[in-house]
Amino acid sequence: MHEHTHREHRHIDAAERRARLALRHRLAPRARAAGPEEVADSLVALHGTDPATVHLGVGARLADPEKTVPRTERALYEDRTLVRMHGMRHTVFVFPADLTGVVHASTGLAVAARARAALLKDMAAAGAPDAAWLAEVEASALAALARRGEATATELARDEPRLREQFAYAPGKSYEGVHTVSSRLLRLLGVEGKVVRGRPLGSWTSSQFRWALAPARPELDVAAAQSELLRRWLAACGPATEADLKWWTGWPVTQVRRALTAIGARAVALDEGAGYVLADDLEPVAAPGPWAALLPALDPTAMGWQQRDWYLAPGLRPALFDRSGNVGPTVWWDGRVVGGWAQRPDGEIAWRLLETEGAGREAQAAIAAQAEELCARLGPTRVTPRFRTPLEKELAA
Repeated sequence: MHEHTHREHRHIDAAERRARLALRHRLAPRARAAGPEEVADSLVALHGTDPATVHLGVGARLADPEKTVPRTERALYEDRTLVRMHGMRHTVFVFPADLTGVVHASTGLAVAARARAALLKDMAAAGAPDAAWLAEVEASALAALARRGEATATELARDEPRLREQFAYAPGKSYEGVHTVSSRLLRLLGVEGKVVRGRPLGSWTSSQFRWALAPARPELDVAAAQSELLRRWLAACGPATEADLKWWTGWPVTQVRRALTAIGARAVALDEGAGYVLADDLEPVAAPGPWAALLPALDPTAMGWQQRDWYLAPGLRPALFDRSGNVGPTVWWDGRVVGGWAQRPDGEIAWRLLETEGAGREAQAAIAAQAEELCARLGPTRVTPRFRTPLEKELAA
């Protein structure tokens, strides 16, 4: 998207970006949300790779975090106002139900086509049955799931024994292994939007799920869906750079630019270069006053942008991220990451400041209060992030 006008673009500095984050991501006390649906709507997507992240991320943003878990579970499994499904970058997220069609058309279709081709290629390389056989097993598994309502892979394999069949994967490679048809097929059907993850087996921290048929959703035009997803995300996370948008969506840059043009996004100047906001979002945003938050591993705010220097000092990264780029639990003060936290075996929330500049006595008292509140809310539950980071491991010991 290239503007050839000579007028100066409005400059949005790091302080204003942090003010926008505080309000739009429901982290400042006066911006807290009424319920889980409002949180998901404000963030567009809650990271769902680690199930605990969804509940902890919601709780950190509710005006009344009491009963966060039952309220979030009700939204996911009874009211179905929130849906856990694959989205951007082949990652599992929790989305507002009204966004599932947009996500599926804008990002899911392309990812699904690649995933199906990869499964057929892997099966062929292993001498496993062909596409017609897979289509038959798939139809049978979906029919079994329709009869059962919700089921685990093991339960479905009782109805369709061919799901138990195995094939060798990447023989001779360092990562060779044996894949079961059920695990690969159910994951593929999830990416294709035919099934969704239902209730977990065990508690809300469990990463083993039952499966259910995906709720009906409108079939949307791909370009229109991409424009809508980008519009929703810029409303929540703008301003953002082209690199941020390309990273978050997982789209090629040509599609990002097409969507920016389609929604009439406006260019602004950021400390790191050109950024974009929605056309009606150029008014200055005032800081809401200092606030503290303890956000979980993989939280959508901490992971929201590819370029993070405006809220996360580069020197803090080695302690707070794993080697694959997954963020661990973070401590925030007034729009910036200032440290990390972990839950110890006795339930205590231990935290450490990594950056003390600007985080004086007021900050430490506010952070301590957040840690106490979180400890009380978790009660007997113990949460270990799926991806451990250096500081989290050290604090949890």
